Amino acid sequence: MTKQQERQKHYIDATDKSAGRLASEIAKILRGKNKPNFDPALDMGDIVEVENIDKIKFTGKKLEQKKYYRYSGYPGGIKETRLGSLQKEKPEEVLRKIVRKMLPAVKFRTNMLKRLIIKK
Repeated sequence: MTKQQERQKHYIDATDKSAGRLASEIAKILRGKNKPNFDPALDMGDIVEVENIDKIKFTGKKLEQKKYYRYSGYPGGIKETRLGSLQKEKPEEVLRKIVRKMLPAVKFRTNMLKRLIIKK
């Protein structure tokens, strides 16, 4: 990055915002698509700080029906977690998962996610 392209800090309040719309707004800023000189091959995004994530709004029956899976690699090692229980225990992890899936699967996706600062 050159000197005139310093990373700016964006503050977002998540109170009563839909999870998907909030995550797409965050992903756009992390990727740098809000800048006029956007280049998909470069990591030009800014820093995003999100507050009040425990007040995110989920529509429909997502809290009861949506499941996240993880697999240990062993037979019978698949585990599932419902969105509602994950939201109660770790609301920052829910937002991080949603934003991660909205970012492209490129080698600097982890660097983009490191610039996401989540405060309760």
